[in-house]
Amino acid sequence: MAKEHEVKQYLNELRTKIDIFGILFLDDRGKNQQTLASLEISPAQREEIIKDLEPEDYVEGPLEEKMHGILAMWVFGKTVRSHEIYIKVSMGTENNKAVCISFHVAEYPMSYPLKNQ
Repeated sequence: MAKEHEVKQYLNELRTKIDIFGILFLDDRGKNQQTLASLEISPAQREEIIKDLEPEDYVEGPLEEKMHGILAMWVFGKTVRSHEIYIKVSMGTENNKAVCISFHVAEYPMSYPLKNQ
């Protein structure tokens, strides 16, 4: 588990990377697209939700990433339109876009270790 200052630093770096390089959404999984459609979230709104993440939204990470050859993944949760959203992001690779691997309605309840500290 990361400490609050580590999560805060990660989120600041993620915002900066998104502002400079943008973010790539891996939407090849149906549940990511289904969440956008069913909750009527535009791609721009999804990006803003990610940029607005706070340390209290932290669930777990950093986690090793093996499938895409990118930097470690971090998991966050955010309530959007009364639904808990599972968000998994990575810084991607150097000098390239950040990567959002998952952005969908949570399949299981998530715990937030930094909430109410």
